[in-house]
Amino acid sequence: MKSLALLLVLMLFPVAIPGTGKTGTTEIVPDIPAKNTVTMVDLGAKTCIPCKLMAPILEELEKEYKGRAAVIFIDVWENRDKAKEFRVLTIPTQIFYNKQGQEVYRHIGFFDKDSIKEKLDALIAE
Repeated sequence: MKSLALLLVLMLFPVAIPGTGKTGTTEIVPDIPAKNTVTMVDLGAKTCIPCKLMAPILEELEKEYKGRAAVIFIDVWENRDKAKEFRVLTIPTQIFYNKQGQEVYRHIGFFDKDSIKEKLDALIAE
C-alpha cells in the first residue's frame, strides 16, 4: 500500500533530479538550445495524436541531422515545468533556435518532415 501511495505522489508531482537543475518524472531534459548548434525542440506528449504522428519524423530527423543540428523531444506531461518555461499552451509546439541560441521560429500543431527540413537547412546555412 505504501508503494502505491508513493507511486501516486511521484506521478502527480514533478521530482527534482539532483545535480541536473531539471525536474520531471522520468526524463532528463538536455540544455536547450544546444550550445553553438541549430536546435529544434518539439514540446508535446507521448499520448497526443499529432505528437504520435510526429514521433517517427523526429527520430528520422535526429539521425539525418546528427552533428549538424539538435532535434529534441520533450514530453510536457512528464516535464510540466518545461511547458511553462517555453510558454507552451498547445501541443505539439516546435521551437527553432539558430546557432547563437536565439529563438527564430515557432510552430504550433503537426509539422511535416519537409517543412521541418526546410527550416533546419535554412538555419544551418546561415
